[in-house]
Amino acid sequence: MDLKEIQHLIKFVAKSGASEVKLEMEDIKITIRTGAHGKNETTIVHQAAIGQPIAAIQQPITEVSNLVEETKKEDDSKYITIKSPIIGTFYRKPSPDKPLFVSVGDNVSEGDTVCIIEAMKLFNEIESEVSGKIVKILVEDASPVEFDQPLFLVDPS
Repeated sequence: MDLKEIQHLIKFVAKSGASEVKLEMEDIKITIRTGAHGKNETTIVHQAAIGQPIAAIQQPITEVSNLVEETKKEDDSKYITIKSPIIGTFYRKPSPDKPLFVSVGDNVSEGDTVCIIEAMKLFNEIESEVSGKIVKILVEDASPVEFDQPLFLVDPS
């Protein structure tokens, strides 16, 4: 996991309002804790082998929130956002062996399926409400999404 992925995870946690997120993979363990009782602080512990901390990074959560807001303002001014209508897990393909619904640079028309969101074992096809070109995909495949969370940016021109 590289620094960019960790920063994306910090932004996601800050935006979601969760107080703690733990991510464990084969040889990496990351814990992100947002401050409780009004403390605006995020602590990340990155471990090479479970139980052996290598680094701890502390970053004010307000900086992360400001960065998320700045990015949102820049993108929203030029493009139309396709948002999640439900809470669930975001998938870019109908199944692992099938092609992606859309990629950056693809043109979509109103009514085209752009992704699937799984909620309570039901797979809901999400259709584009606008026509245009996909300029950015804001969510990683197989990631959890919240209601009204931006998924895609579309250039309507």
